[in-house]
Amino acid sequence: MEYVVYGAGAVGGVIGGHLHLAGRGVTLVARGEHLAAIRAGGLVLDAGDGRHRIDAPATDTAAEVAWTDDTVVLLAVKSHQAAAALADLRAHAPADTAVVCATNGIATELATLRLFARTYAVCVMLPATHLEPGVVVAGCHPTTAILDIGRIPHGTDATTAAVAADLHAAGIASEERADIMAWKRRKLLLNLGNGVDASFAQDEAADELAERAVAEGERVLAAAGVSLVTAEEDRERRGSVLQRRTDLERRGGSTWQSLTRGTGDSEIDYLGGEIVLQGRLLGLPTPVNEAVVAATRHLARTGGEPRSLQASDVLARL
Repeated sequence: MEYVVYGAGAVGGVIGGHLHLAGRGVTLVARGEHLAAIRAGGLVLDAGDGRHRIDAPATDTAAEVAWTDDTVVLLAVKSHQAAAALADLRAHAPADTAVVCATNGIATELATLRLFARTYAVCVMLPATHLEPGVVVAGCHPTTAILDIGRIPHGTDATTAAVAADLHAAGIASEERADIMAWKRRKLLLNLGNGVDASFAQDEAADELAERAVAEGERVLAAAGVSLVTAEEDRERRGSVLQRRTDLERRGGSTWQSLTRGTGDSEIDYLGGEIVLQGRLLGLPTPVNEAVVAATRHLARTGGEPRSLQASDVLARL
């Protein structure tokens, strides 16, 4: 199959780079300075086995993709950027294109299914960094990621089998999951610490704030009655598969990277903000996640320094 990696940042760039190295056809969709750097010198994939130059076609629009009958889209933008990406795909991709949502949160899949019947989801376990135009850094080696896949709303099929096989060939662990959203909801709970990691000084108060955000999320999802794998099942799946590279400094997650790059926005509304939304639908208060979302929104909007806030102040108000 041919792959269009829509959003060649940290996650998409690492996936697309490894697929390209495995001999799969890849087109990268990026924007701004990142796209300019890729066009000028290829995408630089900093992996555990060295730095690779990925010379793949690159564009900022689906209009320039050479679509085929077996082209699969890997949608790897951040969730708050999905609407614009999907609008571009709707305008230019064939209606029967398979779109695989390699995104955090649980909102992109339904937005995609509204436009594309063949919608799939990936539970993304992929530590990666993108701070420099034209460069993405894979945080683990020798297995780069765990990217389990399933169809939306449920099930598996020939496409999930083919994508999982291609990912495996690219050095990425991937299994088919009939209820992939149960895994993505557990990942959402893990991502509730992203706003804390991005916005607050790293201390015991921040640890407590993150723990309270996750506990609040657990209560909301339990009240919603949705499928959700247990924390133990998630730990068993991860096991020792992902080994952090010892040559890299531990930096921060995707939300921290957005604040560090000064993008002016982040996907916090689809992480902690998803718990806030679900709580409002159920009539349940979510003060912890509301506070983290508000703090992260403020720093993103004002260009504030990452990790410049004090979690103890939030805990005192709570």
